[in-house]
Amino acid sequence: MGRVNYSFDGETVVVTGGSSGIGRAVALRFGDAGANVVVADVKEAPKGAGGPDERIPTHTRIRRSGGTASFVETDVSDPAQLESVVEAAREFGGVDVMVNNAGIFRGAPLLRTESETLDELYGVNVRSVLIGIRAAARDMLDRDAEGTILNTASISSEFGQANHAAYDATKGAVMMLTRVAALELAQSGIRVNAVAPGSIDTQIGSSGPNRSEPPKTGWQNPRKDIPMGRPGNPEEVAGNYLFLASEDASYVTGHLLYVDGGYAVL
Repeated sequence: MGRVNYSFDGETVVVTGGSSGIGRAVALRFGDAGANVVVADVKEAPKGAGGPDERIPTHTRIRRSGGTASFVETDVSDPAQLESVVEAAREFGGVDVMVNNAGIFRGAPLLRTESETLDELYGVNVRSVLIGIRAAARDMLDRDAEGTILNTASISSEFGQANHAAYDATKGAVMMLTRVAALELAQSGIRVNAVAPGSIDTQIGSSGPNRSEPPKTGWQNPRKDIPMGRPGNPEEVAGNYLFLASEDASYVTGHLLYVDGGYAVL
């Protein structure tokens, strides 16, 4: 199959949760496309990295390939820290593409789900998306610049799964934030969309803040229920963010793009 080569030369892209998993793949792909990439995460080093290249921080990888990138240590559950990331992007001229990707997973049966768990998930998975949308949109409006905001949703945004009550609720909220923001910002030339990954092979675990995917081994029958018969990998997800940020998607807003091996078809 052919590969699309996008150009984001001179544009600035912020990726939260960009040190590992899907966020890392997205940041690297934007870096390859010429963007100035701001990686925001609680830790600089990739989580669960394997070979030498996989242990190199995302922004360092981009720089070694001739690109421009920086890292900002960020706990996205803290609104002030997240807003400071957008301010840091002004070093490169301001945000053109905001990728609200950071997230955490906590799974438990509904009857054993603690309210503190919901509060923790809400702070990272929902509030950070709202703050990220707001901060990026304000930056774009202040500069009278059109831009794109992309959120990482999930198949859990629309499909409930056992033992995922709190997590699914937050991802459903991400879907609605995406749609409402798209409605309110459309007249300003700001498009807002979301990518909804299904089962993706990553080494992201369930511990620690601001991680980008739930542990897939905890999902019920993760392979049986995928029509393509396998989980995806982060690189298969990343290109969809570039598509939604590109001119090819200039008439697309408020959309939830499934990247799930056909899971949503069932």
